[in-house]
Amino acid sequence: MDQTPLISIASGHPLIDIDLTAVVQFVLFLLVYLIANALLFQPYLALRERRKAGIEGARAEAERMTATADAKLADYQKQLAVARDRAGEEGRKIRLEGAAHEKEATDKARAFAQKSLDDAQTRMRTETEAARAQLMPQADALAKTIASKLLGREVA
Repeated sequence: MDQTPLISIASGHPLIDIDLTAVVQFVLFLLVYLIANALLFQPYLALRERRKAGIEGARAEAERMTATADAKLADYQKQLAVARDRAGEEGRKIRLEGAAHEKEATDKARAFAQKSLDDAQTRMRTETEAARAQLMPQADALAKTIASKLLGREVA
C-alpha cells in the first residue's frame, strides 16, 4: 500500500500515517464493541430499563392504592356523616317522645292531684256542714255554759 501522508510537517514526515494497521485496529475496535455491546452494554441497559419499569410500576401501584384508599376514606366519611345524621334524628325523635311522655305523665299526675284536692275539699265542706249542722243546736247551750263559767253566775 502506498503511504501517503495526510498531514505533513514542515520537515516532510507525515503526522498521521494510515496503513493496514489502521484497518486492523478498526476491525478489532468493531469486534470489541460488538462483544462488549452484547455482553456488557445491552444487559446493563436492559437491567436499567427493568429497574425503571419496576419503579414506575411501583409508583403506579402506590398511586392506585392511594386513590383507592382516598375513595374508601371518602365513602367511609360519607357513611359516617349519614350515620351521625340518622343518630341525631333518632335522638331528636326519642327526646320528643320523652318530652311528650313526660308531659302526659305530668298532666295525669296534675289531674289526679287536682281531683284528689277537689275530692278532699268537697269532703271537707261536707263534713264541715255536717259538723256545723250537728253543733249549731248545741251552740247556744254551750255558749251559755261557757259564759256562766267565765262570769261565775248564771246567764239568761
